Amino acid sequence: MRFTDTDAALQRALLLAELAIGLSDPNPRVGCVILASDGRLLGEGHTQAAGEAHAEVMALRDAAARGEDVRGATAVVTLEPCSHHGRTPPCCEALVQAGIARVVAAVEDPNPLVAGQGLARLKTAGLTVELAGPAVADAARELNIGFFSRMQRGRPFVRLKSAISLDGRTALPDGRSQWITGEAARADGHAWRRRAGAVLTGIGTVLADDPRLDVRLVPSARQPLRLVLDPQGRLPSDARILQPPGDARVIGPGRADLPALMTELGRLGINELHVEAGPTLSGAFLDAGLVDELLLYQAPLLIGEGRPLANLQPLNELGDAHRWRAVDTTFVGADLRLRLRPT
Repeated sequence: MRFTDTDAALQRALLLAELAIGLSDPNPRVGCVILASDGRLLGEGHTQAAGEAHAEVMALRDAAARGEDVRGATAVVTLEPCSHHGRTPPCCEALVQAGIARVVAAVEDPNPLVAGQGLARLKTAGLTVELAGPAVADAARELNIGFFSRMQRGRPFVRLKSAISLDGRTALPDGRSQWITGEAARADGHAWRRRAGAVLTGIGTVLADDPRLDVRLVPSARQPLRLVLDPQGRLPSDARILQPPGDARVIGPGRADLPALMTELGRLGINELHVEAGPTLSGAFLDAGLVDELLLYQAPLLIGEGRPLANLQPLNELGDAHRWRAVDTTFVGADLRLRLRPT
C-alpha cells in the first residue's frame, strides 16, 4: 500500500482509530501509520486495551513484523504522541528511539499531562513535527469527543438515546415499548452503546422493562459499565441489568445529584455516558443542561396517547425552549436516526 500524501495517510489512521472503539477506554482511540519517504506503508496499528500498547507502538511492531526499517520514516498519528509514563511508557520516546524522522499529528492531546509536551519532546530530539489541517483535526476530535470532554470539562460527553414515534411517544400509556423501532435501528443503538464507558438508566425503566443494557447485537471487546439510578433502593436482586456480561453499579440514596454524578464519572475515567431512561430521568438530564447529544430513532408510526420523550419543566416563554441542531440524519432500516446537539 502506498499513500500519495499525508492527508490520505491520516484518513487511513482515522479508520484504524475507529477499531479502538469498545476496546481502548478510558484511553483515547488512536490510529498510527508509518510511511517510507516514497509513501509506502511500513507499519500501522491502533490503541489496544488500557494498559496495553498504544497506536504508535503497535505500528512500530507491525513494521518490525514485516521486516521494515523505519529509520528516517514518517509517523502519521491521529493524536499527539503521549509524553508521560502512565500504564505504558511514553510513545514519543518509542518514536525517537526507533529513528522516526517526521511526525504528523491530527490534533494535540487535551490531557494536561501531554498538552503539547509530546510534540515538544519530538522537536527537541530533532524530529520534524507537523499538525494536520482543521478538517482532519475536527474528525480526530469527534472520534474522541468523550476523551476531550473528560480532559477539558472533567465530565463525560453525555448522549441521551431514545426510540420515538412520529408523534413523539416512547411507549404506550402502560409503558410497553417493544418494539417501536425495527431490528436495524436496535442494532445501530447497540453500536452507540459500545462507544460508551458507561450506560445509565433509572429504576423506573428497570422495574418496567427489566433491560440488560449490554452490548450484544454488535461485536465488542468490552462491555460498558451499567449504572442504575435508584435513590430509594428498589432494585430487585435478580434484575437482568445486574447479570453478566460486564459490571453494574447502583447509584443509591444521597447520590442523585446529576452534576455531581457527572464529575464523579469523570474521575472514574468515563469518556462517554450513554443514557437510556424514561421521561422523568431524561427530563432531569435535559433540564440540568447535561445532555451533549440526543440520539433519536424515529419510527414511521403514530401511537397517540402514550409516554413522552421527556418530562420537562414548564416554560414561561417559547423563547426559553431547549433548542438543538442536527449533526446527522440517516435512515437506519425504516427508521430515521437523528443526532442533535444544543445550539
